[in-house]
Amino acid sequence: MPVTVVRFNLVEPDATPASLSARYRAAVEMATYADDRGITTVQTEEHHGAVNNWLPSPFAFAGAVFGATRQIAVTVSAVIGPLHDPLRLAEDIAVLDLLSGGRLVTVAGIGYRPEEYAQFDVDWKRRGKLQDELLETVLKAWTGEEFDYRGRTVRVTPRPFSDPHPLLLVGGSSRAAARRAARLGLPFFPSAHLPELEAYYKERLVEYGTEGWTMMPGAETPLLHIAEDPDRAWAEYGRHFLHEARTYASWQSGEIRSAVKSAATTVEELRAEGVYRVLTPDQCVELGLDSLVLHPLSGGMPVDEGWRSLHLFCESVLPRLVRPDGPSRGSTPS
Repeated sequence: MPVTVVRFNLVEPDATPASLSARYRAAVEMATYADDRGITTVQTEEHHGAVNNWLPSPFAFAGAVFGATRQIAVTVSAVIGPLHDPLRLAEDIAVLDLLSGGRLVTVAGIGYRPEEYAQFDVDWKRRGKLQDELLETVLKAWTGEEFDYRGRTVRVTPRPFSDPHPLLLVGGSSRAAARRAARLGLPFFPSAHLPELEAYYKERLVEYGTEGWTMMPGAETPLLHIAEDPDRAWAEYGRHFLHEARTYASWQSGEIRSAVKSAATTVEELRAEGVYRVLTPDQCVELGLDSLVLHPLSGGMPVDEGWRSLHLFCESVLPRLVRPDGPSRGSTPS
C-alpha cells in the first residue's frame, strides 16, 4: 500500500484569531479522522514571521495531534535546527516521543530564509556549525547520561521512548547536508528527488564507516486535492494553491531544490505545471504513486472544502489502494 500523508501548514492569509483557531482545531480533527481510517502520516513544518500565518511551532501542533490519535505518525519536515536551543529541543522531542509511543519523525534542516535567522538573532553565516552542534548535542542528550556542553556538564531527562533515540533525519539539498548525515550515522532526507545526492551520501557512509539510509521524495510528488469536479474546484479554489506556490517561490533562490517548486504566476499556469493537482477519486487511484500527499487546507483553503477533499480521499480512494490479494501497491521510499 502506498505511503499516505496529510499535510498541514495552517496557512491562512488575513486570518482573525477566531478563524485561525477554528482552522487549527479542524486540522486536529482531520488528523483524528485520518488516523481512524489508516492514513500513514501527518506532515507539518516550521516557518516564522510569515504574513500568511504559516505554522511556526510544529512540535506544539504535533503534541495536539498525538493527544487525539492512536497510530498515525507525525513528521516534522523540517525543523529549522539552528533556530532552536539544542537542550530544549532534545527535551521537547523526548517528551513527544514518550507521549506518542515513538510516532514522531523529525527532519532537521537549516532553512533557506535569512530573515528567520534575523528574527531570532541567529547568525546566518554560522548555520552549518550550529546545525552540527545541535545534532551532536541531541544525540548525546537522549542517552540520559552526563556530557560536556559549552564548557559545562549537563544531563537531559527523561530519556525518550524510542531506542536508541527518536527517529531523526538530516534534511537538505546540498552535499554539506549529506556529509553531515553520513558523519553522524543519521538517515538522509533530500528535499527533492536527487539520486546523485543520495549516491554521494552513500559514498560518505563508506568513508566515515557509518550506517544510514535515505528517505527521498519520488520523481513525481504532487500535492493532491480530491474533488468530484476538478474544473469547479480549480475555478473556485485555485487561488489558494497559487497563494502557497507564490509564497514558496518568493522564499526559494535558484540554488534551493525542493519537491514543491513552482514558477507559475496564474492559476492556469499552476494547473498546467502539475505540482498541485486536483483529481477525482478515480484519477487519484490511477496515479499509481508510491506516496500520496493530500493537502486539504492548502493556502488558506476553506475548512469545509478541506473536509470534502479528505472525506473523498478516505472513503473513495484509500479502500482501493490495497490489492484484493493483500500485497501493497507501493513501498516506503528508500
